[in-house]
Amino acid sequence: MPNTSLKNLLAPWYQLEQDVVISGLKLDNRHIQAGDVFVAVQGHALDARRFISDAIAAGAVAVIADDGDTNAQFSLEMHSNVPVIAFPHLKSTLSEISARYFQQPSQAMTVIGVTGTNGKTTISQLVAQWIDLLGGKAAVMGTTGNGFLSSLEPAPNTTGSAVDIQEQLARFYIEDASHVAMEVSSHGLVQDRVKAVAFDAAIFTNLSRDHLDYHGTMEAYADAKLRLFTHYGTPVSVINADDGVGADWLKSMPEAIAVSMSPEGVAFHQGRKLWLTHVDYATSGVSIVFDSLWGQGHFTAPLVGEFNVMNLLLSLATLLGLGYDKAALMASASQLQAVIGRMEVFHHPDKPMMVVDYAHTPDALEKALHALRRHCESKLWCVFGCGGDRDTGKRPMMAEIAERLADNAIVTDDNPRSESPQIIVGDMLKGMANPESAIVLHDRAEACRYAYEHASKDDVILVAGKGHEDYQVLASGTVHYSDRETVQALLEGEV
Repeated sequence: MPNTSLKNLLAPWYQLEQDVVISGLKLDNRHIQAGDVFVAVQGHALDARRFISDAIAAGAVAVIADDGDTNAQFSLEMHSNVPVIAFPHLKSTLSEISARYFQQPSQAMTVIGVTGTNGKTTISQLVAQWIDLLGGKAAVMGTTGNGFLSSLEPAPNTTGSAVDIQEQLARFYIEDASHVAMEVSSHGLVQDRVKAVAFDAAIFTNLSRDHLDYHGTMEAYADAKLRLFTHYGTPVSVINADDGVGADWLKSMPEAIAVSMSPEGVAFHQGRKLWLTHVDYATSGVSIVFDSLWGQGHFTAPLVGEFNVMNLLLSLATLLGLGYDKAALMASASQLQAVIGRMEVFHHPDKPMMVVDYAHTPDALEKALHALRRHCESKLWCVFGCGGDRDTGKRPMMAEIAERLADNAIVTDDNPRSESPQIIVGDMLKGMANPESAIVLHDRAEACRYAYEHASKDDVILVAGKGHEDYQVLASGTVHYSDRETVQALLEGEV
């Protein structure tokens, strides 16, 4: 990573008289190495300015300290011969500082941002796969990790810190990435963590209830997502016209590409558009026929479920908008693969089909159950839970959906965190018409085993909520647990 001058780094904001060569930006004083700048931000739970002395002792050669959002004055103090710069509005400027330090990596690659409640991971990885199939080299950033698809490294958040994002983009550039498909969370947008990312395309998947513990209202949540399309001058915007919020946005976005599961869904849009004309569903995947500004097309892909059809169409529209050849996209679609933990099918002969999905919101659970009903010849099972220390309002909603759409619903634990699992389940059961008949098994592996042992070979079992995760967060700490491992072991007769 680059060495640079602190004076040059801060030149657009503050004229520093003395200078020092710096070799890194660090938000955590525990990670400071000699030559680093410590960026001390006032966070929601922790004020990192408390650790300035520790950072200097560890070798920091300068400190950029958050001076809040009310004071417009810069100031400089020396601590042990180390410059400590009080920087107003630091959080909203940090993305630009980081991009400047890492030499604007997003400007050297094609960056595709994906936002929405559900589908971000699937779409970002489908886009990356398709680009790879057509000769590019695409990296991804998001929930399941950062990196190239063959070697993802775990990521603690969907959208990392402003410094982490720019550093990761710089690494991708050094590793010859031509494209980056990035999940962009509402938190990341509101907190300006992607402010200096040069997005070449932006995709809106859908909006449903989630993160209200942070945003407060659905209107505020929608406004956060909208920022990706209004604050970045993105050349290509792709919007799900079947989502009510997306349809509303399209009224004031004539330049956007509208995507729908029907011709009626995009009839109102006068700009570029793409729509489904026919689809066939099979256990092996989907066969899609579409029409668009780019003409008609037909392709097959080994993904299941109606919402994956929309995910494919949004991915396709984005790549067409970026100038990819339609015929090449059609020819390579059959080589696309399902994303780990996203409607991932596990099926052995003469055993029930088991599907692991990350659905952990009411809308996602409803869509997953509707999608699997199309593939189900007999009974549909749903194993699901709700997270602790999160939005409690969605708990009865998800239980109501599971009871209504599945033939058999099993309530279990899903990262209870510091909350009592019994209280979480109690909140969920309030949404059921017949809570007394609900099957409750707190042990998640036991819940999966119950469904497997009581299902017939023609049944479908959805295990919802954790997807790719390989842990369970309990009050006592985090323990290893994977739905994918549990399901594979059950079908292979290992448990």
